[in-house]
Amino acid sequence: MNKRILVPLALLLAAALLTLTACGGGGGSSAEDKITETIETASTTNDPSNCTELQTQRFVEQNSTKKGKAAIESCEKEAEEGEEVAKSVEVSNVSVNGSKATADAEFEGGPLNSQEVEVALVEESGTWKLDHVEGFANFDGKALGEEFEKQFEEEESELSSEQTECIVGKISGLSKEEAEEAFFAGTTGPVEELVQSCVSG
Repeated sequence: MNKRILVPLALLLAAALLTLTACGGGGGSSAEDKITETIETASTTNDPSNCTELQTQRFVEQNSTKKGKAAIESCEKEAEEGEEVAKSVEVSNVSVNGSKATADAEFEGGPLNSQEVEVALVEESGTWKLDHVEGFANFDGKALGEEFEKQFEEEESELSSEQTECIVGKISGLSKEEAEEAFFAGTTGPVEELVQSCVSG
């Protein structure tokens, strides 16, 4: 596989894990209700307007390889294309401190199937927005590897079966800390290195 193909593959890996398409918000009788509703709707629906209305610029850039307006445009395009979302999400440990909050979100289905992550939110003009993925509250490397294997099959990847098996195996073997560095650091560097180690030679 040549270098030209490696970069899109790395972007696919990062996007598949990172993306939480924000939607919803409002409606609840308390901050905790509104936060829960935002996360639940964000994780199970797609809408391009959410990239600006219910996600902060910081969140969008964390989930993209681009910055500024280009990151927003990329987010909107992914939503329009119907990027895979979770079937359901269970929100817990909501903690509110003024206009800032954190919560844990455990997913069923979608790229984050069987994973639980901690997300930070901020309130802007009465609306709670996703601001940052802080890390894994509970990490299942095997389940993550299985989701990427599914992604490769659905995307009809140009990888050989041996290369796919290698990448899936490495993802499954990541520690919680290694997975956070690979997928939540806002850079594709660690992912590209992982992919390169399996496709080089």
